[in-house]
Amino acid sequence: MKTDFIEELRWRGMLHDMMPGTDEQLNKEMTAGYIGFDPTASSLHIGNLATIMLLVHFQRAGHKPFALVGGATGMIGDPSFKASERSFLDEETLKFNQEGIRKQLEQFLDFDCGENSAEMVNNYDWFKEMGFLQFLREAGKFLSVNYMMSKDSVKKRLETGISFTEFSYQLLQGYDFYHLYKTKNIRLQMGGSDQWGNITTGTEIIRRKEGDEEGYFKAYALTTPLLTKSDGSKFGKSEGGNIWLDPEKTSPYTFYQFWLGQSDEDCPRYIRVYSFKTKDEIEALEAQHAEAPHLRILQKALAEELTVRVHSQKAYDLVLKASEVLFGKATLETLQSIAIDEFDTIFEGVPQTEISREDWSEAQNVLDLVSTITKSEIYPSKGEARRAIQQNAVSVNKMKVTSAEQPCSEFSLLQDRFLLISKGKKNHLIRVS
Repeated sequence: MKTDFIEELRWRGMLHDMMPGTDEQLNKEMTAGYIGFDPTASSLHIGNLATIMLLVHFQRAGHKPFALVGGATGMIGDPSFKASERSFLDEETLKFNQEGIRKQLEQFLDFDCGENSAEMVNNYDWFKEMGFLQFLREAGKFLSVNYMMSKDSVKKRLETGISFTEFSYQLLQGYDFYHLYKTKNIRLQMGGSDQWGNITTGTEIIRRKEGDEEGYFKAYALTTPLLTKSDGSKFGKSEGGNIWLDPEKTSPYTFYQFWLGQSDEDCPRYIRVYSFKTKDEIEALEAQHAEAPHLRILQKALAEELTVRVHSQKAYDLVLKASEVLFGKATLETLQSIAIDEFDTIFEGVPQTEISREDWSEAQNVLDLVSTITKSEIYPSKGEARRAIQQNAVSVNKMKVTSAEQPCSEFSLLQDRFLLISKGKKNHLIRVS
């Protein structure tokens, strides 16, 4: 069922600003619109996902989405609200990054659904043959330096210094819009609220090159708010940096735990932006959450939907198993059900010690194992280990250790090479090689 794009954005809190006439254009006919993605990394992150959702809702409303990968503009770098100039990337790296981004976009947009199928374009394709003089005639002639300097993204950088290369970025992005307007009949550019200046530069170039005889704009701009946490800090990063969509950069387990760790204050905004759930479904979840906040119903709903969508149902199931093993009431039977290829995912971030087969066979008892044989990496001394055992604070493969002298032979290795030691609520994995 088609939705009203603007109304959908409004109730989700995803509409920051739009040019006059945008709504009328979208209601009049199927409209082509695009968002640009900067290929400075081989993966998109959850900050990008907020703008991807704009394209998803745009397509669901019956319009035609385009994703522009900036193979040309990525060589320069957008100065918008950056403190300093970014390093240049070579063509080979940019091409590799573009392919990674393409695969991820295909998880969200339908590239084969008929008239409003999504398309991907690369601005390197139209800039690679364009000479400097031609570019000045095609784009530079139509904007004054005063106009370009009036943009907030540029004004903030004038204090610290901005190169001509970065200063010209808005011209390149503006020309992108003009080129797509002429060749793909694209009428709308969208993006985060920090892109308003660059996007309206495009509408201005189109207006000046095409004229405005009909008395209305031919091209439009729309932006979505940049997400922040309730304390005002930037959303989308953890202690380890960006939360990426690529499982090689951010594992499904870390990805899931990130969403699970969001505050009660922030979740109502995040679930509206990142979830496909309807207004009624979200409000029902919020009511359930309010009755029992300790169950973290909103966080779990958001974490499940995004982990399944970004990674897979299989990855989500594995994440739940990892959570049960590390924080829940897992049993020996649960541990024995873990396949050999799942261990690295489940125990990512858990301290690990590797011992030899010889050391394992020579271990007389649990006390030796958790102190001496593991080189004091679990307990620094036999005395501390003994006290912990006496306090029922030590488990091996989820079974409580009842005595310091309990023989290691009572515990079988998981997959014939792993042993999980629980030190209170913390976990430590021993690999026997």
